[in-house]
Amino acid sequence: MAAAPPLYKQKIKKVTIVYRRASPQALTLAQELATWLGQRSIKVYSHQTQRILPKIKPVASVASLDLVIVLGGDGTYLEAVRMLDGERVPILGVNMGSLGFLTLTRAQDLYPMVELALSGKLELKRRSMIRIQVRHGQKLREEFNALNDLVIERGPTSHLIHISITVDQLPITAVKADGLIVATPTGSTAYNLAAGGPILHPEVDALVVTPICPHSLTSRPFIFPDQRKIQFSILGQGTRAVLTADGIKKATVGPNDEVWVERDKCDHLFLRKVGHNYFSLLREKLKFGERA
Repeated sequence: MAAAPPLYKQKIKKVTIVYRRASPQALTLAQELATWLGQRSIKVYSHQTQRILPKIKPVASVASLDLVIVLGGDGTYLEAVRMLDGERVPILGVNMGSLGFLTLTRAQDLYPMVELALSGKLELKRRSMIRIQVRHGQKLREEFNALNDLVIERGPTSHLIHISITVDQLPITAVKADGLIVATPTGSTAYNLAAGGPILHPEVDALVVTPICPHSLTSRPFIFPDQRKIQFSILGQGTRAVLTADGIKKATVGPNDEVWVERDKCDHLFLRKVGHNYFSLLREKLKFGERA
């Protein structure tokens, strides 16, 4: 039997609140939460590009934080992940969006959950992330990470792109498709699932590579151990592809570039209630197991 995940026992003194920009309700709740935390002598900060209350300053050093509270949907959650940029600070996600697969807590349960966090009674969980490098010969052009996925896509052109896949410098195959998705177990229920890829349990140490609309019946998703380094190259002179990480465009690559993907050295941290059931989440959010 697996050991129970540790509880997050750290004294919470500094918190950043990140709220859904398009939601007046999320802003109102952020203001109320900031006041509530302040009354408990907790220093509250905002995201660098958001404003909660005049007295709330944008966070200057995310490394000094003890907790990030997200009020929004999965897009807002991923914005908070980008803000942390690999710093080992846990996130408590509160759903004020539509699907809310990453934001596990209901809005009506916000204050009881924060009380549990302050008293050290929530589980500290980890999720793998991926580190992406764009290389041009020996030169490193770009480097960034992602919690959900990297998408290599054809962009505005109407032509399929031809992508070669290499693992630890061993050639695997080449795929003609609209693009490829490289997903973590966390991201396997996002674009990867919509493209016909498999669901990976979040505790599996693996990455899945799923072709997007491949021009071959034999092109199927690949599951690789996440300790391997996967390399992608665009084949065909004049062909360009767009790289998108967690929904944000990061770079454009061509035939002389290589895209390297591997598990990031830093895992993502988040808080959840003790005894949470991942399969209940699948049933609630994705109607897993229901008949059409």
